Amino acid sequence: MLILLRAGTPESAVADVTSRLRMLGLAVHRTDHENRVRIAAIGDGSPLDPDTLRQWPGVESVEKIPVPFKLVSRSFHPQNTVITVGRCAIGSDQLALMAGPCSVEGEEQVFRIAEAVARSGATVMRGGAFKPRTSPYSFQGLGEEGLKILRRAADAFGLAVVSEVMDTQQVALVARYADILQLGARNMQNFALLREVGHADQPVLLKRGLAATIEEWLMSAEHILSQGNSQVILCERGIRTFETYTRNTLDLNAIPVVKELSHLPVIVDPSHGTGIRNMVAPMARASIAAGADGLIIEVHHDPDHALSDGAQSLYPAQADAPGDGQHTIGYDQLVSQIRTIAAVLGRRI
Repeated sequence: MLILLRAGTPESAVADVTSRLRMLGLAVHRTDHENRVRIAAIGDGSPLDPDTLRQWPGVESVEKIPVPFKLVSRSFHPQNTVITVGRCAIGSDQLALMAGPCSVEGEEQVFRIAEAVARSGATVMRGGAFKPRTSPYSFQGLGEEGLKILRRAADAFGLAVVSEVMDTQQVALVARYADILQLGARNMQNFALLREVGHADQPVLLKRGLAATIEEWLMSAEHILSQGNSQVILCERGIRTFETYTRNTLDLNAIPVVKELSHLPVIVDPSHGTGIRNMVAPMARASIAAGADGLIIEVHHDPDHALSDGAQSLYPAQADAPGDGQHTIGYDQLVSQIRTIAAVLGRRI
């Protein structure tokens, strides 16, 4: 139930409405919009009679929230959510550029890439210290040592950190080093993990599952918000279809759809979305044109020898790319192109 209070309702009346709803066994969530308090009353408590609620002091209107993802919806929170991380305000007119290697492999590798992506305009360093790999024999990550390396490199070049957390026991550890906690596609419906990061103070980057509908994705975000953490960044990273020429099918339809349904910022991962290096740049450009709030891109100085996902990693600079560069541009050139597209749309890097 969505309860809209009258403009100028004193906080004492707001507190009274909130207290009454909680006495009925309902979870109460508040947002302020256009000088009005909006309250979402959610739960399986006593049934609410809208006519009775309208008689409470300060109440202007009462209506049902028409979608199952209550707190994620624009019905509850009409304005865009903006999440400030380091030097970036994600969800504002500033585009969030997150870049770095798929896996943290060592100090020299991470520092080299951090310097390059920071020079090109990235504000967030990505890198995996815990890796959910399809094969148990593939590189699984450096664990806490990898997080330490990632943090040192990011600090050296003025970057924030996003890194993946794979289970509930890792949340506190990853939160010690990372500014954003990433939940990968395979964990999108790990409900225990969703609830755990819902109690964290850090923003959460929630990737769409490999075969998840948009509603399932938003419901996973709802699990996080319902626990009190409203700092959720949605990430479209491609879904599994019958197509075999790309690793996944990057669903750019999801950007305008989610923007209409939800107030949460949406970024795109064209690296996993395509799985092929020379397709990353065109899909990154298309993502920004479609309204994405940012990009997360894999970058490696020696992708042919990367311990994971080398085939989809961009070279840090155009000069590093082999051949004439017509089909493989560097991260620096891509950011320059994104800057041009952003300007047309009234956005900036």
